[in-house]
Amino acid sequence: MPKAILGYIRGIDAMNRVIGRITMYLIFALIGVLLWSSVSKTFFVPSLWTLETAQFVMVAYYVLGGPYSIQMGSNVRMDLFYGSWSTHTKAWVDAFTVLFLMFYLGVLFYGAVGSTAYSLGYFGTEPFSFFWDLLVTLVTDGADAAREKMGYMERSSTAWRPFIWPVKAILCVGVFLMLLQCLAEFFRDIARLRGVEV
Repeated sequence: MPKAILGYIRGIDAMNRVIGRITMYLIFALIGVLLWSSVSKTFFVPSLWTLETAQFVMVAYYVLGGPYSIQMGSNVRMDLFYGSWSTHTKAWVDAFTVLFLMFYLGVLFYGAVGSTAYSLGYFGTEPFSFFWDLLVTLVTDGADAAREKMGYMERSSTAWRPFIWPVKAILCVGVFLMLLQCLAEFFRDIARLRGVEV
């Protein structure tokens, strides 16, 4: 295997391991939010922000932890025949099936980018060019000019009415990291097929 591919696998594994290990502590933030929700409903006036905050934290926990889960092999898999196969056969099947996962994640990423652009007030059909223009404007003209490029920002329809773009941006980052991890898993399976253990 070329050194660049081995470096890619090691780099993506290290990055997603760090992000995954940090992300797993979000479960305590989720517990805290839900605990406060229960206390405030029982003893005080119920808080408006707890339900949506819990949902947002759960999205971040699930999506940012996904690449680490793929790396550790702890994702759900049908093990009717897989467990009894040889390492070589598993590598062939994994290298083939990961392509379907990458296709799905690519479609999901495109939709997430479009949805994030929509939440920032862009209603066109070219979300990537919107973000490129936004980045160029931010770098060349500053934050105020970039803010003018954005339209009406999407808010939740609940009484709390938080902005939606942060959770959609987390979704984009998480799905992109899963794509990178799937590519690393594909390269790892190819290496196993060639007799190289990474």
